[in-house]
Amino acid sequence: MPPTKQAPTRQAITLKGSTNLVTEFFKYAANTLVTPLKHTFVYTYYLSRILFQRGVYPADDFHMVKKYGQTVLVTQDLALENYLEKILKQVNKWLLTGSVTQLVLAIISKDSRVTMERWVFDVNLVNQPTESAEPAPVKPETEIQAEIRNILKQIVSTVTFLPVIDEPTVFNILAYTSESADVPADEWVDTDPLAIEASKSQQVKLRSFSTDVHRIEAMVAYRYEG
Repeated sequence: MPPTKQAPTRQAITLKGSTNLVTEFFKYAANTLVTPLKHTFVYTYYLSRILFQRGVYPADDFHMVKKYGQTVLVTQDLALENYLEKILKQVNKWLLTGSVTQLVLAIISKDSRVTMERWVFDVNLVNQPTESAEPAPVKPETEIQAEIRNILKQIVSTVTFLPVIDEPTVFNILAYTSESADVPADEWVDTDPLAIEASKSQQVKLRSFSTDVHRIEAMVAYRYEG
């Protein structure tokens, strides 16, 4: 009787694999949030779900693709696509070296320059067990994909409580890095945090996701003057 074949055991995700997965998540999250904004090419840190969902760009600028077992929107605006690609390429490098701790996508009034929303993504490294400890169980890829899917769905659902933005907006992407991070001076500049005054800010914690290497915590702060 032939031996029973066992299903191959999935290896723990590598740093590079986790970095690429996290970078890809930021791409789709940003696209979701930016739909009708028109961005300005100021090389502070500008980030597709947020850009779509919050009306930063018109809906016609996006097309649908299948990702994470669901339909997601991706920009068709070449200038925006190239801009996000350039930013995420640098973010990928920082993730590989553990140099980035937080990414922020700030939605700003085009005329008054007042910050309307701050979408914050904290980047944490998963604590690895010591050599003497039992190795942590490998996290199934299906579980990681499900967590990412749930965050993107939650971003979509924020339209039920976020104030309607009825004025032209732009967006900035900010990256918080370690002092030792290699920062291209010709592309990234120091800037203020684009914070919303505490007395006019409401915050909502969003879902998180993690791989065997990284954990991403998300929240949104929005201006509320009611």
